[in-house]
Amino acid sequence: MAKKSAVNRNERVKKLVKQYAAKREALKAIANDESLPLEERFEARLKLAELPRNSAAVRIRNRCEVTGRPRAYYRKLKMSRVSLRELGSHGLIPGLVKSSW
Repeated sequence: MAKKSAVNRNERVKKLVKQYAAKREALKAIANDESLPLEERFEARLKLAELPRNSAAVRIRNRCEVTGRPRAYYRKLKMSRVSLRELGSHGLIPGLVKSSW
C-alpha cells in the first residue's frame, strides 16, 4: 500500500489540473500562435509561468486504484501488475484467464 500522503498529493494535483485546464489551454494557444506579435506571445508565456506548477497535466502520476502503487501501472485497467495478478488469481477480473502451457 502506498503512502496516503502521496496518494492525497496526487489527488490535489488532479484537482488543480482540472481547475486551471481552460486558462492554461488558452494561454498556450496564444503563446504558440505565430501570427501574433512576439510581445503578446511572450506575455502569454509569462502568465503561463505564473500559474501553479501543479496545474500542469504532466505532474499527475498514474497510480493503482487498488493499492496506490505508482509503478508497473496498466492504463487500461487502472491498476498495477501486482494487484492485477492478485485479483486475477482470485478470479475477480472478468475475462482474465491464467495462462498455462
